[in-house]
Amino acid sequence: MPRIVIGVDSSTQSTKALAVDADTGAVLGEGRAGHTVEGTAGARESDPRQWWHALQEAVAATGHADRAEALAIGGQQHGLVALDAAGEPVHPALLWNDTRSAAQAARLVAELGAAEWARRTGSVPGASFTVTKWAWLAEQGLAGRTAAVRLPHEYLTERLTGRPSAERSDASGTGWWGERGWDAGILDLVGLDPALLPPLAEPGTAAGEVAAGVAGLRPGTPVALGAGDNAAAALGLGLGGGPGAAYGRPALSLGTSGTVYAVTRGRPADPSGTVAGFAAAHGDWLPLACTLNCTLAVDRIATLLGLDRQAVEAGGEAVVLPFLDGERTPALPHAAGLLHGLRHTTTPGQLLQAAYDGAAYALLGALDEVLAAGGEQGAEQPLLLIGGGARGRAWQDTVRRLSGRAVQVPAAAELVALGAAAQAAGLLTGEHPAAVARRWDTAAGPVLEPVERDDAALQRIGAVLAAARPLLEGGTG
Repeated sequence: MPRIVIGVDSSTQSTKALAVDADTGAVLGEGRAGHTVEGTAGARESDPRQWWHALQEAVAATGHADRAEALAIGGQQHGLVALDAAGEPVHPALLWNDTRSAAQAARLVAELGAAEWARRTGSVPGASFTVTKWAWLAEQGLAGRTAAVRLPHEYLTERLTGRPSAERSDASGTGWWGERGWDAGILDLVGLDPALLPPLAEPGTAAGEVAAGVAGLRPGTPVALGAGDNAAAALGLGLGGGPGAAYGRPALSLGTSGTVYAVTRGRPADPSGTVAGFAAAHGDWLPLACTLNCTLAVDRIATLLGLDRQAVEAGGEAVVLPFLDGERTPALPHAAGLLHGLRHTTTPGQLLQAAYDGAAYALLGALDEVLAAGGEQGAEQPLLLIGGGARGRAWQDTVRRLSGRAVQVPAAAELVALGAAAQAAGLLTGEHPAAVARRWDTAAGPVLEPVERDDAALQRIGAVLAAARPLLEGGTG
């Protein structure tokens, strides 16, 4: 009989759960349940209680909950869950792509200075970071009602075990975590009592056990600490320490947001703010650059053009900057989308290709900075292409053309949930979770050979972005 573990991915739009054979990595069952996101303009928020209901539904749907020997949860980073003394939300959870705290971010960076933020926390906070969201929430008069502050995966893990816990990968995206724990000076700066935060646990330990019969899980089933979504995906790819350690292998994730990251031995600290100095889940580091607008923004433009998302055409000189939700990289939280260079001869397919190019431009531009921030190279290795867009031909061709790199598309799907499952398996076997994933061969997949880099397109996009930046900063595209 296989030893079964369950990995959960609680993301922006849905919860996914995988039941996995801990010995072979075979996926034995899957479950999924949707979420709703509310808000217009810069607001993006959800009721966290729906995540809990979705988790139960997704875990039960795997068909193996009653046989699971361990479980772990990966969750969307940066989200702010503020709870009252009864454990109920004082406000809908502010999600990572909620940009209402842009003014608070600018103020906080001005108060400490970008270099000091990078030195203390590894990152220069923008509107995505939890510390800025807390500052915004406090200005709404809700701090006094708040008895607990949690990140999304912490909230779910605590509901499952009855015990609060925090771990380094997700904590490093708050803006109040330093290399040695919570930064008391930053907490004081934003008026956050450290007693409202969960205790930090050591990597590799358990968060607790399933406290009651939930979704068919047996009470007493061990629950691993979990991780932020990008750190969980890195585990799912087998990146990081343990036997056969894989450092400096870059991954580019194409989802609602776009991210590029690598697991490194060196601690990143980029005062420019391009690279976030995140921690990996089990003792390493995860320098990362992130954009807010990726697959959903490009799909929206395809819809406006009346085209299938794959109906791209080469050629043309148009530039599309699809900053439909504002943007994080570059730091333009109030921006809207921009179209430049339209001609009589421009076709809809060329405009769609320009949207792909505009979405990929900042991510690929940050790739070398990500590797340098962690002291790694990684140039010889194919770029791992993951996320919902990775299997789309238009995305694959765009990344190859704008990067000039070989691209590998892992066959394994749902890498966040798979990384959480590897973390759960590590509780049973004592292995590093990344070593578990390497044993499962999760990164295996076809390698697409490099093509000549399209420097003309890169220069064209860069020139338009530089010229239009004052307009974009003002919130008009």
